[in-house]
This record gives sequence, structure tokens and C-alpha cells, in this order.
Amino acid sequence: MPLQTGPCEPWGPLELCCDVADVDEAVIDRWHRVASQILFALSGRRYGPCPVTVRPCRRACLESAPVSFQAGVGTGPWIPYIGVDGQWRNASVCGCRSDCSCGELCEVQLPGPVFDVTEVSVDGQVLDPEQYRVDAPNKLVRVGGGCWPDCQDMAAMPGEPDTFVVTYRLGLPLDEAAIAAVSELTCHLLKGCGGGSCGCKATPRAATRFIRQGVELDFTDPAVMYKEGRTGLPLTDLWLMTTNPYRLASPSRVYSPDWKPPRTTTWP
Repeated sequence: MPLQTGPCEPWGPLELCCDVADVDEAVIDRWHRVASQILFALSGRRYGPCPVTVRPCRRACLESAPVSFQAGVGTGPWIPYIGVDGQWRNASVCGCRSDCSCGELCEVQLPGPVFDVTEVSVDGQVLDPEQYRVDAPNKLVRVGGGCWPDCQDMAAMPGEPDTFVVTYRLGLPLDEAAIAAVSELTCHLLKGCGGGSCGCKATPRAATRFIRQGVELDFTDPAVMYKEGRTGLPLTDLWLMTTNPYRLASPSRVYSPDWKPPRTTTWP
């Protein structure tokens, strides 16, 4: 999958709590995009959803079997266990299967989490959505007796014969709390930056404590606050602490040498 450095589009729709009657729409849009970029990064780069089109590779079930078993026809991988009589037996008695299915489960893994599937085409024919389902977080399962192609012509353009193409949306859905957070941050940026873009009147204070005539004032050090992945805005920081309490920089991933990642065309 290509490196994703920002959200596919600004988070919204905005629900601004500040007066923007005299603010140009282009200025609002600009800082809306900036706020979305900031929250996307601070929340662990997991929220979307972003449309993506991939050409998956289906892993044959016998690929995980030992070499001695791959030559057989209709044999599954060796899954040994000891029976109650103390004898070794093969648990894979139903043919090629997963750890939860007695029969072969035809599926492909997609870079996830999968929000929803827009379209699946095989040999240029768009499949009815009833012919597949998504098992969380990223398994596209064929149902109704069919199966995904074992291979495809990667040199052919999507939609041509001998191709297998999946278009879906990637990422976690935005809830009302996320919309409220991006709206609050957008208002904050509009108030501090207005139509400007250089510095935005947000120069960090050199001092964090003042004493005048017996009155002590303590201010949060912006450098420390930003280092902790916080903005100083109550609603926005509450959302960030709820959705990303350990301040993850990116989604957690598990890599396996047995998994063939799908091919994604980035140009043209």
C-alpha cells in the first residue's frame, strides 16, 4: 500500500461553534484541511474512510502445507494432535481448511481495516454484493459456492479479462466526537490565523509562571503540550485521549512472509 501521509479529504461536515460570517469560504476550507491533517496524525493515522483500489493475490490453502503434503490432491496441511488413546493424528480431516472452518474458505486479505466494499470485479464482470462478505478486520470472503481466482494477468488493465479488482474504503469511520473535535480545532486556527499563514500568532511563551502583586499565574508550556500530542483544546484533547490514549504514531501492523500483499497502481 502507498504511504498515506494525510486524510483523503477534510473531515466533516463541519459544525463550527465560532462566528465565520465575515470569513471567506476559501479561508475556512484551508484551515479545515489543516485541522483534519493535524488530527489525522495525532489520532494514529487510522481514520478515513479512504477509497482504494487493489488487485489481490489469493493464497492457495496448500501453500502452508509441508512439501510432502503439497504433492497430494485434496490433502490439507498437517495439523497434528494426540488423541485420547495417545496416538498422533491429523486434525485436517476435512480437506483444505482454516482453523475455524471444516471446508475450504475462499478469502483474500485486504489492507485494513475495511470500512465497506464499493465494487468487486472478476474478468471484467462486477459481482453482486451478495456473492461476498467482509470478515473483520480485512478478510474478503467469497460466498455462494464460488471462489476467487488463483491468479490474474497483472499486465492487463483493471476490468479486462483475467483480472481481479477490489475497490473499497479503508479506515475507521468518523463519529460525532471526531467531527466536534475537528470543528473546534478549525475554529481555533481561524481565530489565531485568520487569513494569514505565517506564525499564526501562536509563538510559544518563554515564561510559564508570573507573579504580580501577590497573584501567581501558571501557564502550560506549549512545547511540552505539543510534544505529548495535545492541542490545549478541551474537546479535541478529550477525543484524542479517548481514541489514542497511548499516542500511537501509526496503526499497528502484523507482517507475515506467507501473506501476499495486493498490488496497487499509483501511476498513471
